[in-house]
Amino acid sequence: MSEIKVNNIQGLEGTHGPVVSGITTMASSGAMTLPRGDTAYRGGRGRGVFMGGRTTPSPNVVDTIDYITIATTGDAVDFGNLLENSRYGAGCSSSVRGLYSGGNAPSSVNTIQYITISSTGDTFDFGDMTIVRSYQGSTSDNIRGIFAGTWDGKTANGDKIEYVTIASKGNGTDFGGVLTSKRQTDNGMSDGTRGVFGGGEDTSPAPANINRIDYINIQSTGVDAQDFGDLLYRAWGVGSASNKTRGLFASGFPGIRNDITYITIASKGDVIDFGNLSAGRGYLAGVSNLIRGVFGGGREPTIVNTIEYVEFATLGDATDFGDLTVARGNLVGVSDAHGGIG
Repeated sequence: MSEIKVNNIQGLEGTHGPVVSGITTMASSGAMTLPRGDTAYRGGRGRGVFMGGRTTPSPNVVDTIDYITIATTGDAVDFGNLLENSRYGAGCSSSVRGLYSGGNAPSSVNTIQYITISSTGDTFDFGDMTIVRSYQGSTSDNIRGIFAGTWDGKTANGDKIEYVTIASKGNGTDFGGVLTSKRQTDNGMSDGTRGVFGGGEDTSPAPANINRIDYINIQSTGVDAQDFGDLLYRAWGVGSASNKTRGLFASGFPGIRNDITYITIASKGDVIDFGNLSAGRGYLAGVSNLIRGVFGGGREPTIVNTIEYVEFATLGDATDFGDLTVARGNLVGVSDAHGGIG
């Protein structure tokens, strides 16, 4: 493994770990050396956090939050708790904060909660979304968190997009554009410029799964989502993760397939085969750094505590990572080093 030299380390906002600057590829001068490409390369960041979900027997909904260090392997560790038990929420994050929005426990809500990812503890109130949302998709860069699509807790699906500024507590703001179709249970990812949403389900007027992939420019407003391409099949409850180049879609319903596919986020087109999870499951959550995509939990149809990972640069099947603290599906994943952060 090649190494990098750190000439200068400064604290990020005082409490959230070091920022690496002045990088060279030499390791012979006696300066501190760090392995290239993982949490050290990302300034000490690299946590994946899993929040909320549903356990068995149904409909046991939990407020559990646990976390992993993405560059390693091992079982998840307790982080804290949501403000209330919740499932079917959405998550987005910066290098500092992770947000949990909406959800259903049992009624759908419009609330947003946040954590400081590098710390541990319970969530804090952030603000409210413009509408009630559960089963929605989400994506983010290091500044904005985006929420798109929804089920309003009754019958209707939505195509509305809104955003928050992750560093500033407050309510959501209308993005000014809409998805290419109304849907719920879509999943999002980002490369730092584009936000991509894939799959979902339109239940009005009759249930219909969607294979459509949409994209937006995260820092633009007033522009509708554009067509990107298609998933392999019409699916909902798909897991997603991304680095700066590739976005991964994993498994999902119906049929509980175990395939992993990928896109090049800066381009357009249909997904390409990447590999397979150890078993098919839906309602799983994804987290990532620039090297790894990690998928946790889900239903197959039994609810599992499985965590496994792939490396973005290498096509192939997923490898065992460890276990969640509580087996659950319908959970949310956030990280402080995903592709949208850069």
